Amino acid sequence: MPAADSVKCVDMTDDALIDARGIHAYYGASHILRGVDLLVRRGETIGLMGRNGMGKTTLLKSILGLLPPAAGSVQVRGRDMTGAAPHRIARAGLAYVPEGRGIFPNLSVRENLLMAARAGHDGRNEWTLDRALDTFPRLRERLGHGGQQLSGGEQQMLTIARALLTNPDVLILDEATEGLAPLVAQEIWRVLQGIRESGISSIIVDKNFSAVSTIADRNVMLVKGQTVFQGDSETLRARPQLLQAWLGV
Repeated sequence: MPAADSVKCVDMTDDALIDARGIHAYYGASHILRGVDLLVRRGETIGLMGRNGMGKTTLLKSILGLLPPAAGSVQVRGRDMTGAAPHRIARAGLAYVPEGRGIFPNLSVRENLLMAARAGHDGRNEWTLDRALDTFPRLRERLGHGGQQLSGGEQQMLTIARALLTNPDVLILDEATEGLAPLVAQEIWRVLQGIRESGISSIIVDKNFSAVSTIADRNVMLVKGQTVFQGDSETLRARPQLLQAWLGV
């Protein structure tokens, strides 16, 4: 593994939405995360990178309360949310698009969307059903279809639209375009760029390094449950030997 001095420290700022520090997490006896930090500022898009099994999903679950950390702390907008119930963390302004999508197959597209719709924690209601359908026109055409009748790409659109209808401060996407046809993946990246421009912060996990690094303000790389790099995409691209070692690209 590359030397630890490749990590660039990021200082805490007043505009931090997520400040996770020293996160350790286990699955049974397996020590998955080993003192990981993750800072997300207001309006910032973070690319969370690493090969399979390096701890990316575990870190997201630790932040979201789905896997309370064994050690470390998670603050959301300055409030301690370490180990809080997932619904409390969601209400604090975090929205999750999980790997596998997690739609309700027996509900219609309209029902999947409306069940999630609410104002943000501060009363903002910028993302409405109409705005979500304007963003994803395919969903408008399929409002009466059941979730199980959608293609994989349409299901991913539905999951992202459902998350946006909670009017979040931070959108967290695990494997944003995995398994999608290239044209559908391009559409997802276009939408994510628009979300970035709207001012919503994001954490994006995806195997497409080129796409992630194009949209991300900053990248965080995990190797065997430890942070080996934090920095902008230009800095990361300038170190091809590390990209090959860490990502195989």
